[in-house]
Amino acid sequence: MRTVFGLLIVVLLLTISSCVPTRKITYLQESESIKNDSLITIQKVQPPYRLQINDILSIQIKAPYDPSLVSLFNVSGENGQGGQLGGGLYFSGYTVDQHGDIRVPQLNKIKALGLTLEELRELIEKRLLTEYFKENADLFVTVKLGGLRYVMAGEVGGKGEQVIFRDQVTIVEAIANSGGVPITGDLTNVRIVRQYPDGVKVHHLDLTQLDVIYSPYYYIQPNDMIVVDPLPQKSLGTGTTGLASFTTIISVFTTLVTTVLFFTRL
Repeated sequence: MRTVFGLLIVVLLLTISSCVPTRKITYLQESESIKNDSLITIQKVQPPYRLQINDILSIQIKAPYDPSLVSLFNVSGENGQGGQLGGGLYFSGYTVDQHGDIRVPQLNKIKALGLTLEELRELIEKRLLTEYFKENADLFVTVKLGGLRYVMAGEVGGKGEQVIFRDQVTIVEAIANSGGVPITGDLTNVRIVRQYPDGVKVHHLDLTQLDVIYSPYYYIQPNDMIVVDPLPQKSLGTGTTGLASFTTIISVFTTLVTTVLFFTRL
């Protein structure tokens, strides 16, 4: 009888420990220092992004006083307002190639690797004014990222390469765009594998805490890899909810009790 009672205690302990706590699967929980509905100031000032290989750019050139000359530089696939069509941007945008260059009509190769968007804009504008346009042409050049391309891996709804056609995306938005994190994913230690000119660095974020919005890595960058690890409950195979864990463990408990009773009666 004592053996059965001991096994019952073990089952109860396993049931409690195998359940996934709500605090580990809830995004952006408020800390005790932050009151409900309080205004939180988010610092969005970040170091300017420097272009990398495989980045895709949207470059638009306008000069109201010389529209015929402008048509020589703008790539095809634009809509009626002169903006790029989102789905076709990967066929009509400018890609930073393996040598760090982009190819612009008439201007040929331009070294873009390592430049900020503003530096590249100034470079293109300077060349256009020097080689083609006059100072009074009212030239206007816009350089933007043609969407954010990133990779999701690990315990997520949708693995692989993802694209969001915006120039600023938070890590929470990026994960939601890929199908979210299932209940077996660990939100307390989400990793961002990010490329830098001098190599690759790994950054860790706890997405269960609201304070993560202050992190300099809260906004993703092109070519980021976001990795979500599974919780221990998945590797144990005991279930993710209390009912699932109880059902699994009670089956094991029934088997153990039957085995013990069988051997004690021999």
